[in-house]
Amino acid sequence: MGPWNDFNDAQSNSNLIPKGTLAKVRLTIRPGGFDDASQGWNGGYATRGSTGAVYLNGEFTVTEGQYARRKIFTLIGLYSPKGPDWANMGRSLVRGMLNSARGISDKDMSAEAQAARRINGFADLDGIEFIARIDIGTDASGDDKNEIRSAVTPDHRDYAQVMGTAALQFGGQGAAGHAPQQPATATQPSQPASAPGAAGRPSWAQ
Repeated sequence: MGPWNDFNDAQSNSNLIPKGTLAKVRLTIRPGGFDDASQGWNGGYATRGSTGAVYLNGEFTVTEGQYARRKIFTLIGLYSPKGPDWANMGRSLVRGMLNSARGISDKDMSAEAQAARRINGFADLDGIEFIARIDIGTDASGDDKNEIRSAVTPDHRDYAQVMGTAALQFGGQGAAGHAPQQPATATQPSQPASAPGAAGRPSWAQ
């Protein structure tokens, strides 16, 4: 039989990137128009779902390598009426993204590292490039789909190879870019009463 009679040896139509693949990705936030100034959610980036859950609708585009231009769609949790777990997972992912994009070790607690983990708003995340670990989850229909649950930081042995020189280039800009924030962060511990709303806010939304 020829190839157009017997299709057992045809390639499977699975379009998934293998679980555990490390890839450089760029995040585009698809705006949902939901803001809550008390949470630091501004700019119309957040989306509020029918269940009351709030999230960032993330479109992650692989920028380099054999999977370049492939898109992975993942929601970054901000709030769930079911409890704090989803929001905590979202904050953890964003922390990893900032560490990865800005070349910061997760263990680095210096003033510079802490400043690099702060953002002025979700606009700072739109367009961010970092190293993602590709995972496999399920969509609403129960079918397998790629998703991103974690970022790879400089602590990982393959970080430098995958990231290339981007982190080094950012390091020079990042030090200057975050310098103006340092005087402000230095005064925060002495004035907790002056910012009662900040305590309940994610650190990356302040």
